[in-house]
Amino acid sequence: MWPWEHALFGYLVYSAVCHAHYRDAPGEYEAAVVLIASVLPDVVDKTLAWQFDVFHSGYALAHSIFITVPLVTIAGLVAREYGRPALGLAFAIGYPLHLVGDVIPSYISSGEWTISHLLWPVVIIEGRDHGGLLEGFRHNFGPYLAEVLALEPTPYLLVQVGIALTAVGLWIVDGWPGCRLVVRWNRLLYERLS
Repeated sequence: MWPWEHALFGYLVYSAVCHAHYRDAPGEYEAAVVLIASVLPDVVDKTLAWQFDVFHSGYALAHSIFITVPLVTIAGLVAREYGRPALGLAFAIGYPLHLVGDVIPSYISSGEWTISHLLWPVVIIEGRDHGGLLEGFRHNFGPYLAEVLALEPTPYLLVQVGIALTAVGLWIVDGWPGCRLVVRWNRLLYERLS
């Protein structure tokens, strides 16, 4: 999945949980946490692999289930300690859903569940030299863009579009949570830079 797809998938599931459990839409901070948590594994691993050559591939430390379980547990305990359990829940949904989102495409394409890339450091995934973050993005985005522009939807592309439309629709119905937070952060940043 692409970062925006991870974010939409994370928001979709988190919003559904909020409506089912809290009988309410996600709050501003919770929406931000689920979005950040849902892209965090790629931000960490792709940066460390593609830009700094720390890992062989963009699937390492932050994609490992051996790191995810303790990280989510600690985040939940800290959030509960500070009286913000919904933030812990947002993280506990967004972060692991990134891993699930990385497994879904291969299953839809091949019909096989492939989880070896989630077993670092037990399994090390070999990668290629991406020449930096921008070049790595370009290399991977080209085939994706060609698939979209071909207008011959694959089953996976249809799933992507379905998730995106559902998540954006739900976000609108939920009252655009997170937007006011972004506006507030931009205003603070502008004031500090002025």
